[in-house]
Amino acid sequence: MQDDRPNAATAVPSAGAGRSSGASASAPWRSRIESVGVCLPRRRLSTRELMAACPAAADVDLEGLTGIRWRRVCSDDEDSHTLARDAALDCLARSRHRPGNVEMVINCSITRYRGRRDLNYEPGVSFVVKNEIGAPDALHFDLSNACAGMLTGVLILDDFIRRGVVRCGMVVSGESISSLSRNAIGSVEGIASPELASLTVGDAGAAVILERNAAGTPGITACDLVTFAEYSDLCVARPCPSGPGAVMHTDAKALHQLAILCCVPAVRRALERSGTAWGEVDWVIPHQSSERAIREGTRYVSSQLGGVPKHIVYNLEEYGNTSSTTHFVALHGQLREGRIRAGEQVAMLSFASGLVVGAVVFTMDHLAEAHARTA
Repeated sequence: MQDDRPNAATAVPSAGAGRSSGASASAPWRSRIESVGVCLPRRRLSTRELMAACPAAADVDLEGLTGIRWRRVCSDDEDSHTLARDAALDCLARSRHRPGNVEMVINCSITRYRGRRDLNYEPGVSFVVKNEIGAPDALHFDLSNACAGMLTGVLILDDFIRRGVVRCGMVVSGESISSLSRNAIGSVEGIASPELASLTVGDAGAAVILERNAAGTPGITACDLVTFAEYSDLCVARPCPSGPGAVMHTDAKALHQLAILCCVPAVRRALERSGTAWGEVDWVIPHQSSERAIREGTRYVSSQLGGVPKHIVYNLEEYGNTSSTTHFVALHGQLREGRIRAGEQVAMLSFASGLVVGAVVFTMDHLAEAHARTA
């Protein structure tokens, strides 16, 4: 664990604990992203439709505030398990690996729904997924770290690969989280309502395969996540008293302000380990919370680190905040459209409740061409 104290000028009052891995650690291997898969629910729900069910918040322009126009929501035959499984199958369909090559499966979803009402914690989603994709001998476990879940899974799997414990593994998540919106509709009364952030979420599944590569080759060069648990009460989910699922109360303004203040040291450290400056990053994929938050956060980080990244990825207009899957849904879209090219530097930034901030930095390689062929 490490002590990460932001500069006193940021006025962040206390320190966080973190985990990191990267090029500076002595290891004979590096991990690379070999394949990315996604599963999106069939149904699209517009922000206009959603807000029409909130008459008490008729004066709230949620689309204007967030940039979110649509989100995907699960139908009756879709849930956390089916999204995770189908994303994993999509990932394998784009991979050169057979299911039996997958030696570890890490599920990172917040939600564990079987159907619309039942939360299923045992057996874990990772156990179900590994068996349904045909990798019954893979090591498996589930973890939850709010919207930083998949990046946390990548950090852990990267460590296993760099130390030579496994050669190939999968990080997966299926988020059927739109029940938060359904449960918040009757409570939102205005822009200051703590349930308002619940109306930004959408459902999605995502999966990524990491494989062993020789040190010094393109791939993941740093993973650095830091937790500031003293701010965990800024976003809290509890069982919904009136129906299935949860309710979430968020102090969105405070959470956003603290996230951008706290993230700078972790992002700086990840870039230093990668031998990359902030202004040399080709693609930044931030957590997709709101367009305004992303723009303000990018400006602040740029003012502290110097330079401006070439591209900032936004996909929330179409998908909203898909929680732990957000970074890989966004990456999948950029690869499908042929935007990211081999040799370019990519930084995925975590801004998650908890409070969890940091970055995963990697150099794109032939994944870009391989993914385009299977799109």
